[in-house]
Amino acid sequence: MSVLFEPLTLRNVTFPNRVWMAPMCQYSADEAGDNVGVAGDWHRTHLVSRAIGGAGLIITEAAAVSPEGRISPSDLGIWNDTQADALAKIVAEISSFGTVPGIQLAHAGRKASTAAPWVGGKSLPAEDPRSWETVGPSEVAFGDYASPREATTEDITKIVDDFRTAAQRALKAGFQVAEVHGAHGYLLHQFLSPVSNTRTDSYGGDFAGRTRLLIEVVDAVREVWPEELPLFVRLSATDWLDEPENSEHAAELEAPSWTSDQTVALSQILTEHGVDLVDTSTGGNVHATIPVGPGYQVPFARRIQNETTMPAAAVGMITEPKQAEDIVSLGEATAVLLARELLRDPYWPRRAARELGVEMLPAVAPQYERAY
Repeated sequence: MSVLFEPLTLRNVTFPNRVWMAPMCQYSADEAGDNVGVAGDWHRTHLVSRAIGGAGLIITEAAAVSPEGRISPSDLGIWNDTQADALAKIVAEISSFGTVPGIQLAHAGRKASTAAPWVGGKSLPAEDPRSWETVGPSEVAFGDYASPREATTEDITKIVDDFRTAAQRALKAGFQVAEVHGAHGYLLHQFLSPVSNTRTDSYGGDFAGRTRLLIEVVDAVREVWPEELPLFVRLSATDWLDEPENSEHAAELEAPSWTSDQTVALSQILTEHGVDLVDTSTGGNVHATIPVGPGYQVPFARRIQNETTMPAAAVGMITEPKQAEDIVSLGEATAVLLARELLRDPYWPRRAARELGVEMLPAVAPQYERAY
């Protein structure tokens, strides 16, 4: 028996297996005219091929909840109906292959208004007509990026409303899972971390203040996201600055950066706000030395699983079927999310099932049955 290929039910949604596709930005949406942020042929091929490949859940790349929430001018958006309608067509195809469709709702904050990674990935110059003013919790830049404007309370109210409205559009488009992006140094992570949040009002300062915006966003999304559908949050479990091997501060909720202890505490709080799973990643908010290696982020998911009542999913250099099977069967995570490995091999779930000697769902498309 394989736990990796056992179905999982959260609320009223049953995932056919525990091999899920993580959100990965493609920087391939239109940048101008009426089709800004609209999914096109590339997105359809990219996402639907992984559904044919057997992923139990596919989460789209970060979909910006507002124009200023995009990472780059070519990011997907879900702030208007044209964008939602284009995604709805892809969602229908994903669902037709037995895969659960999910969407990641995001705001890039101080890491917005940048070029795509393959053309430098840095802040667009102010004189570039494609650039825009960025906003963050404080006027603290990410590395050599442009300094953001500190968000006002009016900005914060609008951001919360933008997430709520985006969730409504995602529901209309047919998504069955919504994921709030609170990781990788984007806006909600920026508010969580003292490295980027130096505010002294009720959205900064102590742990309660720094987590307030994320919780308000979760509450706003849950208001419009049906009770029967799961809600995920992606968290960077640490900034990699004050973990035990680096500092004595890790055991404190008021450490000078975001740490795994704070992530564990926040994860338990999120159970009380209708969140069903934490998609557990790390880093992205500050330049840091990260000990990258196979499964290097799994221990952070394990802590959430062991120390809270919140299910957690693991990501990060999970590449081998037995490795993934062990993570899930040993209870280190409820599911695994693959990213780059699914770029290399869209049919990884089916290959893994063969290697583990198990039948899997979703069933292979009849056009491909002769190969199985």
